[in-house]
Amino acid sequence: MSHWLVRAKPRIETLPRLRLRLDSGRVRDLRPFGKALDESLRRARAAAGVALWEEEDYCDPPLAEERAAVLDEHSEDIAVEAVQPGEAWRRIESLPSLWDRTNGTEPR
Repeated sequence: MSHWLVRAKPRIETLPRLRLRLDSGRVRDLRPFGKALDESLRRARAAAGVALWEEEDYCDPPLAEERAAVLDEHSEDIAVEAVQPGEAWRRIESLPSLWDRTNGTEPR
């Protein structure tokens, strides 16, 4: 298993819909990656219009299934950086939550 620091530009207009998908359990129910993606997106951070989170993933290329099912609809310019487990969370922990503002305004 690999861990990645994910950087993605959120599609501001779809953030409320993504939050509804998370809250309804539809992301968590996706197999085989839903639980990990759900937990990561709930913990996502924001800085300068970019969402950041750590994701564990088995795919090659990274996040292929997650992109097809969720991420491409709600974000663009997705980039990943290989990290050790927990490293990305430590690096971004001081940033505000992506979910602090989901009313259609630009993330911090």
